[in-house]
Formats: sequence, C-alpha cells, structure tokens
Amino acid sequence: MIDLQITSENPGWDTALPDYEAVIERAIHAVFAACPVAGEIKDSVPSIEISITLSDDESVRILNRDYRGKDKPTNVLSFAMQDTEDGWEYPTPGIPCTLGDLVIAQETVAREADDEAKAFADHFTHLIVHGTLHLLGYDHIEDDEAEEMEGLEINILNDLGIKNPYLLPDGD
Repeated sequence: MIDLQITSENPGWDTALPDYEAVIERAIHAVFAACPVAGEIKDSVPSIEISITLSDDESVRILNRDYRGKDKPTNVLSFAMQDTEDGWEYPTPGIPCTLGDLVIAQETVAREADDEAKAFADHFTHLIVHGTLHLLGYDHIEDDEAEEMEGLEINILNDLGIKNPYLLPDGD
C-alpha cells in the first residue's frame, strides 16, 4: 500500500491544477509499476508513505537555502528518508516505510512549463516522477546515474502518455 500525504500550502495550486491529487497518485503509482527498486520495496514492506507538499517559491527558496546551500527557489526538493551517510539504503523488510518528502514550488513549475512550452500538468507529473525517483535512491550527479534516471523518467512518462521531457522543443 502506498499512502500519500498531500498538503497544499499555496492556493495557486487549486487554479493551476485542480486535480493535483489524482495527477500525483497516477504519477507515483506509475513509478512503482515501472521502477525495479520501487517494486522490490513495495513487495517487501506492508506500507509506504510519501509526503508531498505543494508550496510556493519563497518557502522552497528557504528550504533550498537551509538544506542545499542554494538561496533560490527550485522546482522540486526531495528529502529521502533512506539516505544515510553511507548512501541510500533499502527499507527494513516487513516494517512500514516512510520513503520521504517532496516539496514543489508552484511558481517555478509554471514558469518552467511556460518557458519550455509544456503543459503545466505534464511538467508537474515529470517533477513528481523525478522527485519520487530521488526518494528511491536515484540521482543524476554522475553521467551514468543521470542516464539511468532519465531513461526511467522517459519510460514512466511515456507510459503516462507524456512525451520525453528532455527533447528540445524542435524535437532534437
């Protein structure tokens, strides 16, 4: 069972994407259906909790400053509970798992979607997929890690009917 705790702190979300809860659920379930690590976790624990906070640029800027040392807003922040000093660790089998938290800035998502000529819902879905993969231990710091993570994102989004988010607007 995947238990999603969804909180909207910004009324702009209701206007930008009134059905955000359904979009989030669909995206996260697609990750768990397509990602091998997610499937292994889902099969080994009785429940998985993910918290999603729909926020604004100012709140995300503060979190980004305090936790990442970057004093600017960003689209999505992921706080993985399975991250340790030694790296990411699988949850303990048989024990409920709190996978982590996602915090998303509505204004940044809207700005990026507009700049990249993408539908807001599609870009938001991509960020939910991207953030959830971070909660599952995926990263894009090294080239090979980025290639693996982006490949998963492209496949998951394709399953959801969303085109490759890494293609340039002219299709290259």
